[in-house]
Amino acid sequence: MSARRIPSSTDAVRPRASGPLSITLDGESFDGVDGQTLAGVLLGCGRMSWRATSSGARPRGVFCGIGVCFDCIAEVNGERDVRLCQRRASNGDELRTQRDLPPVPVEDPDTADHADPAGRADGATS
Repeated sequence: MSARRIPSSTDAVRPRASGPLSITLDGESFDGVDGQTLAGVLLGCGRMSWRATSSGARPRGVFCGIGVCFDCIAEVNGERDVRLCQRRASNGDELRTQRDLPPVPVEDPDTADHADPAGRADGATS
């Protein structure tokens, strides 16, 4: 994939003037133009990945580009789970690499201890 920017003034559907913008990812600055998605700005600057899988720490960036796969998620201006392929960039956006939250343990009802409030085991009588 080669990164190149096409001026928005040449857009056949919605031509318009565009201005520069700047975003940061983990403190590193990336320059783009109005109308780009956050993923588009990063890709246009040559950044191909911005998160890692929780299993194996494999790099991830844009996979589908249409908001279905969630490979491109990051934290944007304090909001988690933002799909960068779907969010338009705004000047000054602050992105942070998102780490997966630890899984919440789920109690299995078939193996849970079924003691009553008095501390007796199920079926016990006094």
